[in-house]
Amino acid sequence: MKRTIIIFASLFILFNIQSFEANAQKRKVMNLQNYDEHPYHFGFILGINHMLFSVTPVSNLSTIHTDRAEFPDIFVDSLSVLSVTSNPTPGFTIGILGNLRLGKYADMRFIPSLSFGERMLRYNILSWDEGEETLLDINKSITSTFIDFPLEFRYKSKRLNNFRAYVLGGVKYTLDLASQKKEESSDEVTVKIRKHDLSLEVGVGVDFYTTYFKFGTQVKMGYGLNNLVKYEGNIYTNSIESLRSKVFLLSFTFE
Repeated sequence: MKRTIIIFASLFILFNIQSFEANAQKRKVMNLQNYDEHPYHFGFILGINHMLFSVTPVSNLSTIHTDRAEFPDIFVDSLSVLSVTSNPTPGFTIGILGNLRLGKYADMRFIPSLSFGERMLRYNILSWDEGEETLLDINKSITSTFIDFPLEFRYKSKRLNNFRAYVLGGVKYTLDLASQKKEESSDEVTVKIRKHDLSLEVGVGVDFYTTYFKFGTQVKMGYGLNNLVKYEGNIYTNSIESLRSKVFLLSFTFE
């Protein structure tokens, strides 16, 4: 889904560039003509995110013997984890934006943000209880509250009247304030993740120059570099070799 949206957004930008080029001679009014000449400016962003994990299970997962102490919240004699997958859920992001002009077509941006979201880990488990075989689907919810510190570099196209497209890339440090939160119920085993993460980000976007401000929209993907799983000796963490974050963000900027 996210790949489709990014491809669609890229085609949308290319289509609009061609359209604006074809009509460049017809439009004469230029809003905020000298706005991009300022050495720096500020704004804010609002966004919708989709968070999930890139999961790498341990080798030969389904053949691993699991001790009864590793699954205290599942009341069976024995079990085998067949697969571990991640499902995305929507969240939202708000933040402030600082833009530093590096050249005619290049900017550097620092966008400290607060993001809220939830990620789901789905475990497909085969269990045995008194000789009876049962297939279980167990979902573990991981709620996150992120403080993000992304540093981005943008390369912009030539301005076409009141429109400009760009591509971006950068790095992001993330602090997860809710990573160690415990469930109120002591009977349920929770999956905890580490607080700190570092991600690479890529994206595309467009800016529109209105009479009083610049409005932009962009799509961006973030790929985590760190293994986030915190191993605690249960089937939910022992089944995972690495757990890396993946975040899709559709954001709107006001500058």
